[in-house]
Amino acid sequence: MSGHSTYKPQSKVLQWIERRLPIGGLIHSSFVVYPVPRNLNYLWTFGGILAFMLGVQIITGIVLAMHYIPHVDFAFRSVEGIMRDVNYGWLLRYLHANGASMFFLAVYVHMFRGIYYCSYKEPREVLWILGVIIYLLMMATGFMGYVLVWGQMSFWAATVITNLFSAIPGVGDAIVTWLWGGYAVGNPTLNRFYSLHYLLPFVIAGVVVLHIWALHVVGQNNPTGIEPKSEKDTVAFTPYATVKDGFFMAAFVILYAWFVFYIPNFLGHADNYIPANPAVTPTHIVPEWYYLPFYAILRAIPDKLMGVIALGASIVILAFLPWLDTSKVRSARYRPLFRQFFWLFVIVCVGLGWLGSKPPEGIYVILARIFTIYYFAFFLVILPLLGIFEKTKPLPNSISESVLGAKA
Repeated sequence: MSGHSTYKPQSKVLQWIERRLPIGGLIHSSFVVYPVPRNLNYLWTFGGILAFMLGVQIITGIVLAMHYIPHVDFAFRSVEGIMRDVNYGWLLRYLHANGASMFFLAVYVHMFRGIYYCSYKEPREVLWILGVIIYLLMMATGFMGYVLVWGQMSFWAATVITNLFSAIPGVGDAIVTWLWGGYAVGNPTLNRFYSLHYLLPFVIAGVVVLHIWALHVVGQNNPTGIEPKSEKDTVAFTPYATVKDGFFMAAFVILYAWFVFYIPNFLGHADNYIPANPAVTPTHIVPEWYYLPFYAILRAIPDKLMGVIALGASIVILAFLPWLDTSKVRSARYRPLFRQFFWLFVIVCVGLGWLGSKPPEGIYVILARIFTIYYFAFFLVILPLLGIFEKTKPLPNSISESVLGAKA
């Protein structure tokens, strides 16, 4: 669905390049004249924000890697050395650490928007699945990066999370030994995680290119869920979408800067400023905040193997969303029952995040089990049944009608 390019370079040098490698025409058709639905709201800017945050993470990560020492005897001190001795090292570290949180914050808004407006439905199934793959890669990259600090919480989080694979019958112990590079979390583990943490962002960038390619093939969804039917339904990406995206991206960067310059350690854990000590177990081991909902699901199940299965299923199930939602209507604007269940789902996800930060005891475990049941019921029971029983509101005839009224 890229727009028809009318790009004609004026410079003879650019004309020479364009005849041999028409990259200018590709950019012009994909990001200038590319038609987008005219009713997109600010929730659609988070795709651009995510691309920006990926760039920030790669650039700051490369510079930090120049000064980091991936060895258990020096890793913690090298991070502290970056903060104190490298020119603007403190800024690079805080940009990278808080950038991970901003990255996940943006991706969660992006995902909830996709669910609310049913952006996973035909013909965007592959687009959605690529997004889930990016999310999985982000989770792996973020976890490995957290371990590199080699503080108390990093070390014990690595020990607990990698040990989960031992629950897999038959091959579990072998997988754990391979991940560790030995029989305990140590120097080989740190080196492996360092290598993968450096590599995976470039893999993410590659899948992001596929994600954008798939988006340009099928076109963007919009708040009505109706496909564009005429030129009245769309506007050019530039300047309409770029101005809107640029404005909201600036607002997001202000939030990001607030964390970096005013409360840089707010989203971290105090124990991670203590060097890793295998002989001392922290009172309460917790991962970073963006993993907490899944951590709560894991701990809600009393059996270790079933907990690991529930943890994996809670993420993998997202890839099957296009087929679990049987409704023909895309947008929650016209699905009153779906809208209620969706907001309850959001509350449950936030609640699971809060429960993941609490000790696994008493009322916290009971609530985590109730919320876990609803989490899976939303996908496996509610969405399939809503497609059969829900009475939807009438849809407008076109995007332009929804924006300009019936006369459009």
